Amino acid sequence: MGEWKRWKDPKDLNVERIRIRSSSSSSSQMLAPHDTKNKERQERGKGLEISKQKSMDYKFEKIFPMYALGPPNHDDFNSFESDFTATDPIWIAIREEAKLEAEKEPILSSFLYASILSHDCLERALAFILANRLQNPTLLATQLMDIFLSVTIQDRGIQRAIRLDVQAFKDRDPACLSYCSALLYFKGYHSLQSYRVAHALWNQGRQVLALALQSQISEVFGVDIHPAARIGEEILLDHATGVVIGETAVVGNRVSLMQGVTLGGTGKGFGDRHPKVGQGALVGASAAILGNITIGQGAMVAAGSLVIKDVPPHSVVAGIPARVIGYMDEQDPSLTMKHDLK
Repeated sequence: MGEWKRWKDPKDLNVERIRIRSSSSSSSQMLAPHDTKNKERQERGKGLEISKQKSMDYKFEKIFPMYALGPPNHDDFNSFESDFTATDPIWIAIREEAKLEAEKEPILSSFLYASILSHDCLERALAFILANRLQNPTLLATQLMDIFLSVTIQDRGIQRAIRLDVQAFKDRDPACLSYCSALLYFKGYHSLQSYRVAHALWNQGRQVLALALQSQISEVFGVDIHPAARIGEEILLDHATGVVIGETAVVGNRVSLMQGVTLGGTGKGFGDRHPKVGQGALVGASAAILGNITIGQGAMVAAGSLVIKDVPPHSVVAGIPARVIGYMDEQDPSLTMKHDLK
């Protein structure tokens, strides 16, 4: 069986420590009240127990890096987990997939345990994964995990979005074989969820931290999304490498963006200067959409196109500069991922 089944739960270790202390306490009550030597032995025993406890703690930290355990179990964390653990079909599916993967590939069992199976909910697992991907010498994994988790457990919109997004990856990307693989390996998903946290921080007035996250996301994932940009739900960033989304850009629900897509400005002016992509649109690889223009609902932008004018709903545009070459039969081409008119 996978190695993860042999790991001890940290809570079990805590229970064992409590029992050790309790047994010491009960034995001390049996000592005679005037037996000085026994009292001295008792004090030495307590010192030895403390020393052993510190040794146990040190070994514990070596086996389980402290950031793998998540932040302390505050009351809000507990109530949040109780709401989701038993009723979240996405999280249940991810855990089952991880267990099967651990059995198929035992060498990954420790990785799967630390990333998924040791956590109580999708938010904890995602925070752990993102923190370990984005950490650097000055942004520690412990700090990043606390940031990601504190944001996600307080934002129902993000909780909904991270589930709808992973469903989008599973449904639309034929290379995505499971929810588990999207959560663990797909940098398009990772960069999108990291952006969601940065966006929440931006809206809270924590712009400096949001921009620091943006910089790290760009460096690690090769995806540059300004934290002020507004992105909807059920989003697919397929491959994601080279995607650039500017500060005032808006992306509607159920949009699919291929690698190398740019939603940028046309100069160095301020104000509303970036594209608005309508619901269900599909934007092909390396397409550049520039300026404060609108890509209509259900439209498709062909790969390599340069778009500098509004695109009508459900139309297909291609070329440099792009022009309308036809119309889509599908309501949401982003769901079918068809890049032609056939």
